[in-house]
Amino acid sequence: MAYVSIESDERMEEGPEGLQFQSFLGSDPRGGNEGVAGGSTSRGYRQDPGTSKFWTFEYFRPYFDVDTKIVLQRCYMTMFPPSATSYQGAYLSPAADLYGPFWTLTTLIFAFFVCSSLSSAIASWLSNPSAATHIVYDFSLIFTGTSLVYSYGLLVPVLLWFGLRYLGVGEWSVVDAVAIWGYGQFVWIPVALLCVIPIAVVRWVVVGLGALLSGYFLMANVYPILASADAKSVRLIIIFLALLHVGIALSFKVLFFSYYALKDIGPEDPTASGIVH
Repeated sequence: MAYVSIESDERMEEGPEGLQFQSFLGSDPRGGNEGVAGGSTSRGYRQDPGTSKFWTFEYFRPYFDVDTKIVLQRCYMTMFPPSATSYQGAYLSPAADLYGPFWTLTTLIFAFFVCSSLSSAIASWLSNPSAATHIVYDFSLIFTGTSLVYSYGLLVPVLLWFGLRYLGVGEWSVVDAVAIWGYGQFVWIPVALLCVIPIAVVRWVVVGLGALLSGYFLMANVYPILASADAKSVRLIIIFLALLHVGIALSFKVLFFSYYALKDIGPEDPTASGIVH
């Protein structure tokens, strides 16, 4: 058997008839690019679940790979009204995530529980300063808060997305809907902290401002989606969403921050009569 030694020649790299070969080793086999939707950044941001099934963890894992700095920016900007109309394009770019909305809603639940318990203790001490005051933890508030916050922050946008898909409005993805709704509840965290103030009128003002900020943010992001529908009647859904939002705001106030001192501080709360905690 004869062996022929073939020396390397630069012309061999071009292949026959000038064909060129290029190495793709070290690059993303799915063709992801940095800084664009469907690509990746330094922390992932890969929003292409590939061939993973919808019900698997691998499908949702890319939506939880997000930088903390980006999450905080997305939270803060929900309280800045001028950015509401351009929020999705300017701050949910290159793609929305589920990490921020999940922790926003979870933090809100514990904020309601802790601040409500502290508010109750302050009201009790103001009513009878000479008596020993202990913080009474009503753990049923955790169940109430979990049910209410997760239902509004997660279930409502999913149902809205399904409804719009049924009506033929496909401008939104379900992740975009959950991200908008979840981040939109961030304002209630500072509201919960401020509602520790033992003045009933101040609490109502704070809750009202929180409702206006979060409501404007949600409506500014949802209405353009509804307006893109061929049927003009779809826009009427915004009225239902606005009423639902007002109802949720009132529920937050009544369920978690209706404590008041027997010796009122400041103007009398006209809605406080009959409320016993």
